[in-house]
Amino acid sequence: MALSLLRLACAAALVPAALAQIIVRSDPEPVATAITVDGLDFSDAGDVTTATLKGINFGCKCYPGEWCWPSTAKWNVLNATVEGRLRVNIPPGAVCHNTLTTPLGSLNTYDAAKCADVQQNWENELWHTNHPTSELWTYFTNDTCRPTQNPTDSCTLGYYGVYVIMATKAQHVKAGIDFARRNNLRLIVRNTGHDFIGRSTGYGALIINTHSFQNINWINSYNGPGGYTGGAVTIGAGVQGKTILDAGHARSPPVVVVTGECPTVGIAGGFVQGAGHGPWTTLKGFSADNVLSFEAITASGQYVTANAAQNPDLFWALKGGGPASFAVILSVTMKTFPDLPSTGATLYINTTHTLDPNVFWDGVGTFHKWSNHFVDNGLYVYFEIFPFTFRIRPFVAIGKTSAQLQTIIQPFLDELATKGIPHEFNMKSFPTFYDLYVDLFEGETPGSSALTGGWMFNHKDVATNNGGIIDAFKTVASPRSDLVGLMVGHLFNPGYGAPQSNSATHPAWRNATDFIITILPVPVGSSLAQKADLQNVLTNTMDAALRQASTSGCTYVNEADPYQPNWQSNFWGSEYPKLRLLRLKWDPLGVFYAISTPGTEGWEVIDNGTRLCRRLDL
Repeated sequence: MALSLLRLACAAALVPAALAQIIVRSDPEPVATAITVDGLDFSDAGDVTTATLKGINFGCKCYPGEWCWPSTAKWNVLNATVEGRLRVNIPPGAVCHNTLTTPLGSLNTYDAAKCADVQQNWENELWHTNHPTSELWTYFTNDTCRPTQNPTDSCTLGYYGVYVIMATKAQHVKAGIDFARRNNLRLIVRNTGHDFIGRSTGYGALIINTHSFQNINWINSYNGPGGYTGGAVTIGAGVQGKTILDAGHARSPPVVVVTGECPTVGIAGGFVQGAGHGPWTTLKGFSADNVLSFEAITASGQYVTANAAQNPDLFWALKGGGPASFAVILSVTMKTFPDLPSTGATLYINTTHTLDPNVFWDGVGTFHKWSNHFVDNGLYVYFEIFPFTFRIRPFVAIGKTSAQLQTIIQPFLDELATKGIPHEFNMKSFPTFYDLYVDLFEGETPGSSALTGGWMFNHKDVATNNGGIIDAFKTVASPRSDLVGLMVGHLFNPGYGAPQSNSATHPAWRNATDFIITILPVPVGSSLAQKADLQNVLTNTMDAALRQASTSGCTYVNEADPYQPNWQSNFWGSEYPKLRLLRLKWDPLGVFYAISTPGTEGWEVIDNGTRLCRRLDL
């Protein structure tokens, strides 16, 4: 929604009409250079405010209404620097409400036509990712301003940021970083909003939207540092998975990169900073393992190249070391691979096959028993476990014929038949993986509110404790008599054929078999006490059951419970101490922040999920 700053009528950040007369700079696009940490300068950083909570002293980011909040003149200068691309943040559902109440004041927002558009598209992934600040899953926005048929319903900004820079150039990103640092503001970097755990939203924040960075530049033979000489592609920060797969398929011959399974995931930002897994991961490792170079902007506002030769420590950290932790990525250069003929298959067990829970869970357990076998034969498998619904869609066999996939899966199918477990199985061959992807992978449904957790099971877990894993699945599915949990599973092994990692990812992933995402729906309008109760169930019942059934000690940075105990070890293992030191080196002030990422131990979001503060006693 294109409401400009001129629409905001409040004393704290009123932007006068004179804004239109400000002369906008037009500097040439900068070129990243080999800046090292020795050249970083944080001397212009803003002062912190203070707070005390339960006897603990905090130094906090600056928020609207406080003495440190930037003046109108400062916001005007920022808007001029970003060439008029600073916007008041309007949540996507606000157009269905008469009034939006924000920390800066109130706006009249109702628009019947736009409200109809919101209601029609609330479950449309691309619609959300194209919005300046929308989150595909709404829990971490505080479920504010949802679409409604009653325009008088309350609508507040919730945990959204207050301003957003719709960046189209690197200078716009730098201006946002510099402004946040100089004024001690909470800074959020948002690409698509495809975010399970709230890292691309934050109360009172300045948001930098990088979604317009859509450049794709193909490289036939990479000759940069690191010794790799094959095909590559440079991808802008806003490019999504389906976009790059479409572009690769149009090449002659077709090529692919390691993307996520969901079409709307942005590749070059938080995805690769969290490792990045998808259908090619068993064969080629994480997306992070396939990065050749980054162009980025540091917390001090410096343009940098990070690769095997320039800033190699930053290069390593950006590859799986945590989203929003070390620098803002402008582009990533990744390896490409020839696309291959592929075969896919689906399998379903649901209420059309059985109403017996013992039969249902026996089918799930039989499948999982064979999961080591599947990944050891180079497969990727995506599956879902919902109440009386077990969906494998799909088995992915890249570079394999239908006969080869049938041979791999047949022992599993034979066991189902021997046990008399009814099911539906289908298989289909495709000329390329791309064709398989378009046909068999499904988009995700946004707009709901839920807590997310998860855990990885390794080869040993499956081989020695498959029964314990299935018991844990049952706990997740029914964690309490009044609750229902959901699961999304992924069979892959980033160590298959390439056991040595060159990224900051947890070493335990190199013997992985199954990564499970746990989901606990949260009713809209839940009180703080209800939310705390559900968080406790997710952490200490659902995910605890998975942890107890496993020896891996590992989970995935972007799709797991950020409030779990020992998140440092569970996300990064032995790599964590190095990552923490690098975070202190490249961002000592905490200009960037995302929950449960390296170096954030002293940071807390206090005052009921609003103010971001750092403990002063640590």
